[in-house]
Amino acid sequence: MSKIYDVVVVGGGPCGAMAAERLAEKGHSVLLVDPDNRIKPCGGAIPSRALADFAIPETQLVARANAARIIAPSGRTVDMTIGDIGYVGMVDRAAFDPYLRQRAADAGAERLCGKLDEMTEGDGDLLELTVESTIKDAGPEPIHIRARRVIGADGANSAVRRLMFPASRKPPYVFAYHEIVESPPNADEAVFKADRCDVVYDGRISPDFYGWVFPHGGQTSIGTGTAVKGHNIRGATRALKLAAGLGDCRVIRREGAPLPLKPMKRWDNGRNVLLAGDAAGTVAPSSGEGIYYAMLCGRLSADSVHQSLLTNSGRALADARRTFMRAHGRVFLILGIMQTIWYRNDRLREKFVAMCADPDVQRLTWESYLNKKLVRRDPLAHVRVFFKDLAKLFGIPAGQR
Repeated sequence: MSKIYDVVVVGGGPCGAMAAERLAEKGHSVLLVDPDNRIKPCGGAIPSRALADFAIPETQLVARANAARIIAPSGRTVDMTIGDIGYVGMVDRAAFDPYLRQRAADAGAERLCGKLDEMTEGDGDLLELTVESTIKDAGPEPIHIRARRVIGADGANSAVRRLMFPASRKPPYVFAYHEIVESPPNADEAVFKADRCDVVYDGRISPDFYGWVFPHGGQTSIGTGTAVKGHNIRGATRALKLAAGLGDCRVIRREGAPLPLKPMKRWDNGRNVLLAGDAAGTVAPSSGEGIYYAMLCGRLSADSVHQSLLTNSGRALADARRTFMRAHGRVFLILGIMQTIWYRNDRLREKFVAMCADPDVQRLTWESYLNKKLVRRDPLAHVRVFFKDLAKLFGIPAGQR
């Protein structure tokens, strides 16, 4: 390829697809590079506001969850009902990601099914990329591409980050694994409910994260994650399946991948390369939520690259991280602290689940999740939750508070 693209976006997940679509809408020549042959392990949850924020049609939802059930190591359960303030939409990444990539193509982005192999800075600040085609029978010849800017939205194991950034620029992560199974038509609602997400806090399932059972209509995602080497993540998933009454359900596919849990301190190289989405670590700590943040990060990255091209300067690339962290950095900080404190052992997990039964905790949790910001209209509720947290952490009886 001799054409010089304004932007090459590497990675066609929710982040890369949204970035490519927005840049094409702004009139830039865009190439979206994605292998188009792999699905990331993901619970598939997005807040209801994502449909309005990113013009997602309801037809992309395979299910709606109106409640979550939190399960402690002892087996104690706490139901957290959303009420009338929204819902958790469930998408199937096997269909959702191709839909977003097609949107980018419809907006004018070119698509290339391939995997980034090499990347260097050439003459005139142009980036030289070598891509290996992933199309069957495409031949062994590599594809050479030139671009003024590159967005690396190619996941936690980002090739763009590996090729263009120091090895130390890597966010911490857990390894996530899940199985997609056929949902049972007549399940016992005491163990499995089609409109409820089960979240399991149990050291046997994950010593430092959690397990999940997320229904997707006719299918269900069952999985867990951990950063502890040697933990039997497949065995933990089998245990989740059995506990949810899904042990005999047909397995449709199995997927595993690293899941970053902390945004990097810098996403750009100051000249022509910008990391985004999982490659930049924009997955929420504690919850592991990433789809909404990935799509938002894609748009912010596109806007920063657009300004960088207009001004012919790399300084604007830093705006993507600055804007993202200004809006969500405090939420990420609080979630990170929460994971550090409450996920350490089963004794604390048990207290954490008990705390989830509190009405203030439930309301603030759902409002913050659905609105994607800390709820400020009821400051007294935050004060109450703070002192209840301390009481649970230190085992102070209710009468002594």
